[in-house]
Amino acid sequence: MRPFARTLRRAVLTTSAMSMLAFAPTAFAQEEGVSADSGDNEIIVTARRRDERLLDVPIAVTAISGEALEARGALDLTDVGNITPNTTLETSRGTNSTLSAFIRGVGQQDPVPGFEAGVGIYLDDVYLNRPQAAVLDIYDVERIEVLRGPQGTLYGRNTIGGAVKYVTKALPQDFSLKARATYGTYDQAEGVLTVSAPVGDLLRVGGSLARLSRGGFGDNLTIPGVENYNKDIWASRGTIEFGGYDAPVLIRISGDYTRDKSDPRNGHRLIPGLLSGAPVLDDVYDTRAGLNAPKQDIEAWGLALNVTAELTDNLTLRSISAWRKDDSFTPIDFDSLPAVDVDVPAIYRNEQLSQEFQLLYESDRLHGLVGFYYLDAKAYTKFDVLLATTGTLLALPGFGQKTIGDVRTDTWSVFGDFTFDVTDRLHLSVGGRYTVDNRKSFIFKQNQILGADPEFGGAGVPLGAPITDFDGKARFKKFTPRASVSFDVHDDLMIYASYSKGFKGGGFDPRGSANVRAIDVNNDGVFAYDEIYNFFLFEPETVDSYEAGIKGAAMDGDFNFALTGFYADYKNVQIPGSVGIDANNDGIFEGFSGVTTNAASATFKGLELETSLRFAHDFAGAGSRMTFAGTLGYIDAQYDEFIGNLGTDVSDITDIQNTPSWTASGTLGALIPMTGGDLNFSTTVSYRSKTQQFEYPSPYLDQKGYALWDANLVYSFGDDRYSIGLHAKNILDKQYKTSGYQFLAVNPATGLPILNGSGLPTPSLGREGVATVFYGNPRQLFVTGTIKF
Repeated sequence: MRPFARTLRRAVLTTSAMSMLAFAPTAFAQEEGVSADSGDNEIIVTARRRDERLLDVPIAVTAISGEALEARGALDLTDVGNITPNTTLETSRGTNSTLSAFIRGVGQQDPVPGFEAGVGIYLDDVYLNRPQAAVLDIYDVERIEVLRGPQGTLYGRNTIGGAVKYVTKALPQDFSLKARATYGTYDQAEGVLTVSAPVGDLLRVGGSLARLSRGGFGDNLTIPGVENYNKDIWASRGTIEFGGYDAPVLIRISGDYTRDKSDPRNGHRLIPGLLSGAPVLDDVYDTRAGLNAPKQDIEAWGLALNVTAELTDNLTLRSISAWRKDDSFTPIDFDSLPAVDVDVPAIYRNEQLSQEFQLLYESDRLHGLVGFYYLDAKAYTKFDVLLATTGTLLALPGFGQKTIGDVRTDTWSVFGDFTFDVTDRLHLSVGGRYTVDNRKSFIFKQNQILGADPEFGGAGVPLGAPITDFDGKARFKKFTPRASVSFDVHDDLMIYASYSKGFKGGGFDPRGSANVRAIDVNNDGVFAYDEIYNFFLFEPETVDSYEAGIKGAAMDGDFNFALTGFYADYKNVQIPGSVGIDANNDGIFEGFSGVTTNAASATFKGLELETSLRFAHDFAGAGSRMTFAGTLGYIDAQYDEFIGNLGTDVSDITDIQNTPSWTASGTLGALIPMTGGDLNFSTTVSYRSKTQQFEYPSPYLDQKGYALWDANLVYSFGDDRYSIGLHAKNILDKQYKTSGYQFLAVNPATGLPILNGSGLPTPSLGREGVATVFYGNPRQLFVTGTIKF
């Protein structure tokens, strides 16, 4: 039987300050009281919803401890993507809080309700149904796990690409206080205070308060006092725990709150104004965006009740109950110019209620669980599309279009996953999940004049009858199996092969317009409900994934590695697109309609390598050592078929978005005991090859390959109560694009923008032309001090 004990149920993943990755040899999972240097260098993860050694899990998993994230100066969840193979985690355009996540080519680009995530984000085992408020800041975190490949059996719908698990720290049995303060360039000033205390033998209470602020990397040159890329966040978490440790029952009640009042993030124009002639700005972090209503404001709340009860020596019951809500008010200025051209004031409101039950079984030969999951979710968005005045309709004062999308999701599933130890070294795992996904959508769109809707501070009034007034329902059912076989060559070397199936939910395009001529498929001049329903509807997408790997440790735990190969057959790929609307045939688009189709199929295959080495023991005195941690990801992601707007296969000119062929990172570290404390140094170089922002190529938005260089120097005093660290991120000040917008006329045969005689593109919406991009953070230097009691 694999070396795994029930006492690891409360195991904690710890690390020395210089450790960067789960495979780094300075990362440990241990029982309380076991020294980090005792040789018990075992990493415990919950990728299969139960505590297991990382070496025993037949899944591609990266786990990074909270201490390691602190030591490398990680600011939020997106930092994890730089050191994880074939993973992209980015802030999505207009706010600091909305997440774009891609793993192995699968993800979600558009955060509008109605489009589902391809990567599941979990906060203490609670699924976050929407990407708004999902860029979680790094504080009070125990570890972050990144599971690559479909996780449909144990994690359900919308984990077709993988899952990211953010695990907060359990409360200690003794009084604890930790304060962390940070100051750096761009007036970065942050503080985090964490306090917990026992109340009797069984009850513990604790909480964290965080203030996270930073000046802008640039300025809004149109609106006085408004910065660009600044940060203004208050956040808090509170926890009450009863039982646990030696008690058979643990009840954990937790709550969190985040308020982000940062200024709106606006993009950098890559082309001059095609009407105004406004030049391209020199500073890529500056903007001329004129839209500032509604006032940007993101607020998120969450409550969770986690109960674990050991019913017998073999059975454990878990219950995970949660409620979450978030509201986002954001002004999106697509054209990033002072005058109205393509301006979109928007509101997102999300709310969810979920319940999960798990019954875990563990014996000498059989380990696993069965479970039930239920989610009731509401996702609402309202936005105006305000356009420059021209043409017939657009000559009306303050012309625009109002769109409302209200998506209700009611989904339940039953699942099971078991591992049988055929022998002490041969293990067979099988699992399956059956999901029923009910979707109800309301889509409303109407022309308006006199500016924005009153909810956005305008005086807009309706113009004519609604363009779209649609109610639709759909039900999707899916069984997603999983199977794997693993063999322990010896206690520290495992090989495995697995198969898994995943699916991403279908729905209705929330941006759809019921006046698109393509809706009238029988050309009778009548836009029937059935025709509108079928035009708005898109089906679930699925993937069949095959994986084989080897994980091992050698040199008494000083050398660790994991090598994974994968192949995935991706079907019914959802392709969100849009078409311009010229309802009155004046030759000018007065709006657009979203069009999402299951137009593609794709094949993914690749390799992932994670290694670590601890070497040069005692090179600078007793206890000193050096470490190296490396990651390498390669993916050959190709569309096998992609039906374009003209009804022809354009797979030869399209590519998988946000999926570089190569990702890599290397971290060199050194630990040197000195003057009663420990000096930790680490430096990381990460690389991403060429990245395409959308399916069609864009000479404006696509990012060439680039590398980032970070470095950290942390001194911890002897009793580890005090530490001070100096952190440098993006040392070479590399400018790199992370996302963007493009509304330009393109050649349907090549997907490239059509250029006029002056070498400039032609607008497809608005008059100035939209080719705006967002950039990653520039060089940052900051100092962090920590006190623990």
